[in-house]
Amino acid sequence: MKIIIVGAGQVGGTLAENLVGENNEISVIDVDGDKLRELQDKMDLKVVTGQGCHPDVLKNAGAEDADMVIAVTSDDATNMITCQISSSLFNTHKKIARIRSNQILKHAEQLFHKHHIPIDHVIAPEELVTRDIARLIDYPGALQVLEFAQGRVSLVAVKAYYGGLLVGHALSTLRDHIPNVDTRVAAIYRNGKPIRPLGTTVIEADDEVFFIAASIHIRAVMNELQKLEPAYKRIMIVGGGNIGAGLARILENNHQVKLIERSPERAEQLTSELNNTLVFNGDSSDLELLTEENIEQFDVFIAVTNDDEANIMSSLLAKKLGVRKTMVLIQRDAYIELVHGGAIDIAISPQQATISALLTHVRRGAIDNVYSLRGGAAEAIEIVAKGDDKSSKVVGREIKNIKLPPGTTIGAIVRGSEVLIAHSNTLIIEEDHVILFLVNKRYICDVERLFQVSAIYF
Repeated sequence: MKIIIVGAGQVGGTLAENLVGENNEISVIDVDGDKLRELQDKMDLKVVTGQGCHPDVLKNAGAEDADMVIAVTSDDATNMITCQISSSLFNTHKKIARIRSNQILKHAEQLFHKHHIPIDHVIAPEELVTRDIARLIDYPGALQVLEFAQGRVSLVAVKAYYGGLLVGHALSTLRDHIPNVDTRVAAIYRNGKPIRPLGTTVIEADDEVFFIAASIHIRAVMNELQKLEPAYKRIMIVGGGNIGAGLARILENNHQVKLIERSPERAEQLTSELNNTLVFNGDSSDLELLTEENIEQFDVFIAVTNDDEANIMSSLLAKKLGVRKTMVLIQRDAYIELVHGGAIDIAISPQQATISALLTHVRRGAIDNVYSLRGGAAEAIEIVAKGDDKSSKVVGREIKNIKLPPGTTIGAIVRGSEVLIAHSNTLIIEEDHVILFLVNKRYICDVERLFQVSAIYF
């Protein structure tokens, strides 16, 4: 596939890295020649210096025969114009744009279609991050919660702790512990490295366990791996931007929410917009402010400003003062690695959320969802089985007879409204939604080929 990426920032660069090794021809456009040279030194791709919304620049990048244009610059207007020009002048088949402004997003249905601004898919990073944090609030103790098949199935990452019922026991005993709940452990990471989950695998404390189950059974499975945490009730949010304000709106009716905003004008605006959230104007790193607000009585401290350093430092202070859990928005990948496993409980990457959404629309085949995991090394995907037992390598076959790529696990199948946890004798039929976990994403092309429909299959 021939893909043009406009914007060589963290999202554009990471996306190029994800796609360049998958039999794709990638061109990247940016005004910053230094960024482009860095990318070209690391990867086999074409770079073009210039404005991505300029026709000559797009033409130079190969727009005349490109299959897809993905506009992910930091400027919404540039992204929209790039898609318009790609459609009007080059008739590009698929156009994807990152849009951050709420003022634009609230009119998305009227704006983004072929008769107006021809954008096929809009990626809104702030909305994605807000949704991800809200899921973590719903499942105390989870490190990640990923939904598939309209929320019927969830893939959840948790850390196993001493005291968890399954810790020190083999995976095969899980059915004995919760006989009425079917689940599948898709992957285990021990000391940062993946190990293949077998029935004889013994869960150890500090293992990071990815399991898949019907969403209604998530809490029961979590209870096997760690002492189930009580529900979060009191929440402090730092940062009144799109994410902080959106999160307050979602949570304020069922939680006690306080929000700290540095800008007096923005704090006043939020006070009038939010119904049940107490808004403070102040500095989240102010020891006196956090002490006066009894931070030790809060269940969660969520720092979502656009300043990584401020988010990290205020969260460390809140943790020292006794807050139960910290969640921190971090833009820079290097900082995520730095805080991993430390006093900060959960680091949230808007880049990873954006990449996951983009990959859903870029992957070949009938793919409904893609989640980029473990810093881009692993992936979880939802793919629809097509064809029949003659044209497909998966339809009409039991899982034990499907040759999966190394490190790939089928975790669950959604058939209509029914959730089937995958076992060796589970049969895949046409239109099944198959949920897979790939420990190594470099095998994604093999998975795509596996699910391709052939005219004749011998």
